[in-house]
Amino acid sequence: MMGVQRDRVRFNVGGKTFETTSTTLANAGRNSFFGALFDENWNLQPMNSNSELFIDRNPDCFAVLLDLLRTGELYIPPNVPEKLLCREAQFYGVLDHVRAAKWGQFDGNRLRLSRSITGPAPGDGTAIRAGPDGGCCVAHGSMVHVYDWIMEEHPPINLDFQRVNDAGWIDSESIVISACERLGTGDGGMGLFSSSAGELRSKFQVSHGDQIKSYTAGALAFSPDCKIFSSCKGRSNEYGVGVWDQITGKQIDFFYEMPGWSLGDADKLQWLNGYNCLLVATLFPRKDNCYISLLDFREKNMVWSWSDIGALTTFDEKRVRDAIAMEGSSSICVVNEYEDLGFMDLRSAAASVRWSSRSRLMSGKMSDEPCFPKLALHEGQLFSSMSDCISVFSGSDWVLTSRLRRGFGGSICDFSIGGDRLFALHSEKNVFDIWETPPTSVL
Repeated sequence: MMGVQRDRVRFNVGGKTFETTSTTLANAGRNSFFGALFDENWNLQPMNSNSELFIDRNPDCFAVLLDLLRTGELYIPPNVPEKLLCREAQFYGVLDHVRAAKWGQFDGNRLRLSRSITGPAPGDGTAIRAGPDGGCCVAHGSMVHVYDWIMEEHPPINLDFQRVNDAGWIDSESIVISACERLGTGDGGMGLFSSSAGELRSKFQVSHGDQIKSYTAGALAFSPDCKIFSSCKGRSNEYGVGVWDQITGKQIDFFYEMPGWSLGDADKLQWLNGYNCLLVATLFPRKDNCYISLLDFREKNMVWSWSDIGALTTFDEKRVRDAIAMEGSSSICVVNEYEDLGFMDLRSAAASVRWSSRSRLMSGKMSDEPCFPKLALHEGQLFSSMSDCISVFSGSDWVLTSRLRRGFGGSICDFSIGGDRLFALHSEKNVFDIWETPPTSVL
């Protein structure tokens, strides 16, 4: 921005006059309302120095946003509703500046509880999924409630009594939802919905033997090359993992379940870009045994697998409840119901779980209605939920460095990280928490 001139600029916003410099306005960026006032070399376009640019918008919000561009800090006075400020920020193209000033870059060890949201549904939450822009969606039975980043709820997605199994964001405007098949209707499977309107845009079909089949869609995963993966259960031979093109909606592949293994009932799918493979995990208690594998769709080959079938230790405390692949260390992390972490080496064909006793965090009596622990990996940190808290592990040895807990809502049944936020869904009350990293102070 070396070409920016320090010329004064005067605005009349809703009848109130503001005066600033071109340098301050340039902080808004090229794609903003103010960026259009500059030429390609960041020189201010010629203006009559005695005139002012009239903008028919809210002057109170303009004052807040102008101060943000000057100082990098956001102060919202009591007379300015946050929803109104965000609407005005969107008009000027500086909404990202508001978000950046409200919370900082994600760091699990610096997270603070920002707020809790109570929704209209009963406490039967299935899943919560963070959106790319700081919003989220929450699945309750056959309903999915969608919130934008200022936690304003959009029209809900109603699947007409078909139970939702999973949900995932393609972008800030599109959500993929998987649901149970409803016998006799041909409904179920997977659909693409508008996040803002709640309307069905398209359905993803399964073809078997040149025939369209009804099916139950389960766990979802997405790859950078616009593929959608879903575990599938049909009434004939459609057990396995399907693949669709998220742009065209067409099925492009299907990995059929082989005898003695489990794919169609998978609890979790995860795309591993470095391996060009899909992690598929079917876990206890959905099945009596646990099955974890890596699928290579190019060769239709299972390149790595592990199961606890025939394991000598079959106590509940060693049952795997969740799994996540960590490409950086070529390993898979698993967790049992006491939040013991275990690790398996992806480079070993005969991998076994190496349980880490130092990670045991629970002692004494568990809650009356415990939720199974969940795992997440984000920005080099490992997260594990257990009962009513989330533990944060950091470093190459995964040392416990922080714990997130609040005293309302009961056990955490699911959590998700995205848009520089962590969302935690509680089981006993229809409530979810929003955790954010405070912004770094501007000196």
